[in-house]
Amino acid sequence: MSNTIIVGAQWGDEGKGKVVDYLTSSADVVVRAQGGNNAGHTVISDGKKYVLHLLPSGILWPDKTCVIGNGVALDPIGLVTEIETLERQGLSVRPDQLLISDRAHLTLPYHREIDGLREKSLGDQKIGTTRRGIGPTYCDKAQRTGFRMADTLETTSFAVALRQRFAESNELLVNAGMPPVDPALADSVLAALARLRPHVTNTMEFLHAAIVEGRTLLFEGAQGTFLDIDHGTYPFVTSSNTTAGGACTGSGVPPNRIDRVIAVAKAYTTRVGTGPFPTENEDLGDHFHAMGREFGATTGRERRCGWIDLVLLRHAVMINGVDSLALTNLDGLDQIDPIRICTHYDLDGKRVSLPPATIAEMERAVPVYETLPGWNVDISSCRHWDELPESARRYVGRLETILNVPVSLVSVGADRTQTILRDPHWNALEIPSIRLRPEERTAIA
Repeated sequence: MSNTIIVGAQWGDEGKGKVVDYLTSSADVVVRAQGGNNAGHTVISDGKKYVLHLLPSGILWPDKTCVIGNGVALDPIGLVTEIETLERQGLSVRPDQLLISDRAHLTLPYHREIDGLREKSLGDQKIGTTRRGIGPTYCDKAQRTGFRMADTLETTSFAVALRQRFAESNELLVNAGMPPVDPALADSVLAALARLRPHVTNTMEFLHAAIVEGRTLLFEGAQGTFLDIDHGTYPFVTSSNTTAGGACTGSGVPPNRIDRVIAVAKAYTTRVGTGPFPTENEDLGDHFHAMGREFGATTGRERRCGWIDLVLLRHAVMINGVDSLALTNLDGLDQIDPIRICTHYDLDGKRVSLPPATIAEMERAVPVYETLPGWNVDISSCRHWDELPESARRYVGRLETILNVPVSLVSVGADRTQTILRDPHWNALEIPSIRLRPEERTAIA
């Protein structure tokens, strides 16, 4: 039995969906514990492309159980649309295959409009949210005025309360000079909830029973470490805890039932939206965009791109308790030579190894780089570590040496098969929870 948390180590969009999909072969249950449909996971399997937002990536495996936990901001209309899209692609989503927590909070149409209103009111200081209503949903949760899935099971009283909340939200919007939400959307919400009702259950009870039975749990993080409401580049963050601890509070599974944490990082850095980005490089962004890479799965926006930032990754490894890294998009660097690694920041004349707390300091931070040679060959067909060019292996080894964490998995393309497990004899979810000794780091590098 092995329970593993997968977290993003950067600003999201690290390729967690593919990594979770790959590791699901060794799991019994896949759990989503936070965020909403502001997240986007793109998974390519057998040549087919699947874009998931609320559904855990494990939904592509018909023999796995997927759980949407209590920490998720659940948009019922969005989830039903997502399910119907998969069904049109030939997949079924059965009630025994997808379980939804009765304690998950609802994201409703008026949350989206309030989200847009708040972004508009910030003007030049806007955060750059996806405007999916996630922030207002968590605001209602914190204010103890939100609706949970359990509330919707009392259908008559909930319908009355829902229409009343629509009216209250419309009054707020109209007073702010915004158009009201169509009240008829309340009927769409009720119809979506009726479709989802067979999936709603006490998922905490299910997960604890699964642990007792010795089943393997895989926790799928949404967004990334630096979008965490506490540990990210605040205020340019999301409204939930995207770090490893959020998987516990958002699912009801205690920390002492977690066996390991695997962090997913790109071989370079990207982010969507506004906020500081010390290693941002316009030429890199132009290169990736010209290749058709680095467009947001949720919004379609161009992602900002830059060199890999080990100041950020050092912080992510520390606060998530990372046991190993999954490095994705290594093939994105195939034609980049030389390649730069940010090892520290120069902040007001002082070299720092961890990111500062304030946006003003982050914006003043000047990256300190090491330079390594590129490999200038297509590695997308590599399936074993020894098939990678020496320069590619040296690049990965240098990251391990600096971060003192092993890279257990390397992705060289979007498809499930384009994955290199460093030791093919390891079960994917039984990767040892170790730190490398100096002599081992030297050997790998």
